Amino acid sequence: MATIYINNQPYEVKDGQNLLQACLTLGFNVPFFCWHPALNSVGACRLCAVKQFKDENDTRGRIVMSCMTPATDGTRISIDDEEAKTFRAQVLEWLMTNHPHDCPVCDEGGECHLQDMTVMTGHNYRSYRFTKRTYTNQDLGPFVNHEMNRCIQCYRCARFYADYAGGHDLAPMASHNHTYFGRHADGPLESEFSGNLVEVCPTGVFTDKTLKAHNTRRWDQQTAPSVCVHCGVGCNTIPGERYGTLRRIRNRYNGEVNGYFLCDRGRYGYEFVNGDRRIRAAYRRQDGAKIEMPREEALAWIGDRLNRDKTIIGIGSPRASLESNFALRTLTGPEHFYQGVPEREARLVAKMIENLQQGPARSPSLQDMADADAVLVLGEDLTNAAPMMALSLRQAVRQAPMEAADKLSIPRWNDDAVRTLLQDAKGPLYIAATRDTRLDEVATETHVAAPDDIARLGFAVAHAIDSASPAPSKLAPETEELASRIAMALQTAKQPLVVSGPSCKSEAVIAAAANVAWALCRSCQPAALAYVMPECNTMGLALLGGQGLEKAIDAIANGVADTVIVLENDLYRRIDRAQADALFAKAKTVIALDHIETETTAKATAVLPAATFAESDGIYVNGEGRAQRFVQVYAPKSDIADAWRWLRRVRDAAARAGGNDWVSLDDLVETISKSVNVFHDVPSLVPSAATRFVGQKIARQPHRYSGRTAMYANIDVSESQVPEDPDSPMSFSMEGYRGRRIPTALRSWYWSPGWNSPQVLSKFQEEVGGALRGGDPGLRLIEADPNSSIAYRDGAPAAFTPRSQEMLLVAIHHIYGSEEMSALSPSIAGRAPAPYIAMSPRDAARLGVTQNDRVEIAIGSFTSILPVNILSRLPVGVAGLPEGLRGTPRASLPAWATVRKEAQP
Repeated sequence: MATIYINNQPYEVKDGQNLLQACLTLGFNVPFFCWHPALNSVGACRLCAVKQFKDENDTRGRIVMSCMTPATDGTRISIDDEEAKTFRAQVLEWLMTNHPHDCPVCDEGGECHLQDMTVMTGHNYRSYRFTKRTYTNQDLGPFVNHEMNRCIQCYRCARFYADYAGGHDLAPMASHNHTYFGRHADGPLESEFSGNLVEVCPTGVFTDKTLKAHNTRRWDQQTAPSVCVHCGVGCNTIPGERYGTLRRIRNRYNGEVNGYFLCDRGRYGYEFVNGDRRIRAAYRRQDGAKIEMPREEALAWIGDRLNRDKTIIGIGSPRASLESNFALRTLTGPEHFYQGVPEREARLVAKMIENLQQGPARSPSLQDMADADAVLVLGEDLTNAAPMMALSLRQAVRQAPMEAADKLSIPRWNDDAVRTLLQDAKGPLYIAATRDTRLDEVATETHVAAPDDIARLGFAVAHAIDSASPAPSKLAPETEELASRIAMALQTAKQPLVVSGPSCKSEAVIAAAANVAWALCRSCQPAALAYVMPECNTMGLALLGGQGLEKAIDAIANGVADTVIVLENDLYRRIDRAQADALFAKAKTVIALDHIETETTAKATAVLPAATFAESDGIYVNGEGRAQRFVQVYAPKSDIADAWRWLRRVRDAAARAGGNDWVSLDDLVETISKSVNVFHDVPSLVPSAATRFVGQKIARQPHRYSGRTAMYANIDVSESQVPEDPDSPMSFSMEGYRGRRIPTALRSWYWSPGWNSPQVLSKFQEEVGGALRGGDPGLRLIEADPNSSIAYRDGAPAAFTPRSQEMLLVAIHHIYGSEEMSALSPSIAGRAPAPYIAMSPRDAARLGVTQNDRVEIAIGSFTSILPVNILSRLPVGVAGLPEGLRGTPRASLPAWATVRKEAQP
């Protein structure tokens, strides 16, 4: 610790910080623009000026930039010195010379860092009376709106986009105060993290284009803490609602998970909540007609059907909450509960969890991944499958080269000096995948191969680290040399990381990743093992247990039951169409609970309207094994309700035994904790719904929330009854507690006097850029035992051999379009590619096809015709089929298929 003096008062600060970090951590108000906790210091804006003194006898001092000055022991500064205050005011005034007077119509108004800093510096009168510089704005695609006239040239956008996120198509052009931040031409921003510009930009240059379509000021949005539902990473989010519609998603800081950022799928995939495919009333089908039913009638009708059959099977879902899956499991009995995913996927996920629970390698958080100094990725295209993992690895490749800066005593926060020193130096990152990935540009080496050959490489790396680990047979010399290089890089690292997942649908790949991590642990390296989970609650569902979908089909086919309850799951996205058709044809009664219309709800006998994440409470478990609570943002209209609440009502209507000890969410969570040992501590995630803070619930609405009597003036000019929330200690009102005692898991509104922008987070952190005060949200359910015995996995496959008449079809995941819910959002759908089949140039030449030619694909009796997309880096004999894209045929992959050029008519 170092002691510094601020305004003649001593303070202890952490070693290695700069003065701006130290002052903000201590709670002082120092204005800034170009500095950002994740981007560090470049000293571009000159707004964070303070006066530094040599010692206690120095009365003159000198102006320094606090973001560029280390907080060393004995440093003396004054923030309130008149010369420093005047300097900051002058800087602010020259930055504002060309800024338009458009705050009332700017989408950033009310949460603008420029507004905050203008007030903080005391600048309230403009002396500049000349012509303002103006620009032409660009169309940057469906996510981000561009208004370049508001720019103050702080360079934050370019530093995040290019330096941090690795984007190439947005950059500064020209110089001085004529600098233009944009693309070389109009067009969608290519980076998968472009939406973060909305929160990184301190002005209104980059704003949320989806919010602009239904704009609502920040202070008029009702919010609650939530969790992203579009992959298994579990990023923390803040959804905002007004007039019963979801208006936008913002980042919710969690130092262990997503930090300050979100991917574009997570930020813009929310619009399905407001979509026209929403189910808003219960209904049944009779003679092909859809008949809506009030709640009580629907429950009575379903209860009567369930009473006719003593055995019911339940099909759960990895996109449904832990509570809803457990409620269905309770209703049907554990022996009749099925996970709602194919048996192969269920088995893969079970293997991943087993490896995390039984091995010595720790499951890392995203922050742990960013701190890794050597990484091996086996079988995953992270940018498309788990984008925020990819963003963490872009930071990880900087860790090893950073040691050069440390040796020269260059502080890591001095971003410009560090980047000048390191240039393009990257730490070890090795990627083995079935095709090229966006991370390849920062990788040390890449290896494109079939799934079996990826597994063989992994087994070879593990064997090179520890000879006790099983080795693959007949390894090619070049692969063996690559394995040796990877092993050496991992062994010499301080924090090695192995990443894998189910994308290859290969147990061997998953086993190989575990072997590598365990071999490192055995050689006394504290290795981490990260597995990608496909959906937001894949791990939570797997920890509950249950068999795969094929077993559910068998149960119906064999007459074990003739009634099926399907929970938030479209079976046509999970299994082959013929299998799904067979299930629905055989089942006498199918009851579906979902929030959107799907092919499954179209085949259901009765449908109940389930709530989305924004209209319900619950728990998801991410791929790290971190249980996280999401809280209802607003009370839905009509009969929409949490799926678990519908299932409890169904249980009561059918007078079925089981689960009678829970009627509220708190009761249900307590029951889960007692029934499944791994969830023993989940009741501690958030305080119970009965908790009060100074006698109050926590307010969901800001203290400036407006229009409560005017919002529905077309119906009634009075304040409507505030809905009750029986499931959390939060109120659907602006009345309530909003002080410092709010637990981090329940805080969605960050505000402090003078701070309305996202930069207010420093007031709520233990130290700037660190953990939140009170701890980051979430509860880790899986902790590795570094002293556990190691039982290496066997099963290294034989080398892949291409076939002359067939090709191996593998799945290709797309960040836009592959995930079910986000694909229903218009902005995301607009970025999704059209269906295709990918193949290598050699395979295309062999088939006599060129780009966009159409080919016929046959897997058994199933056939489809798709255009060809030739990818230069795809293994010979392997073809790629996009997963989940609308219009792409559903097939159980990987699978051998006959591919031939479409016959001409």
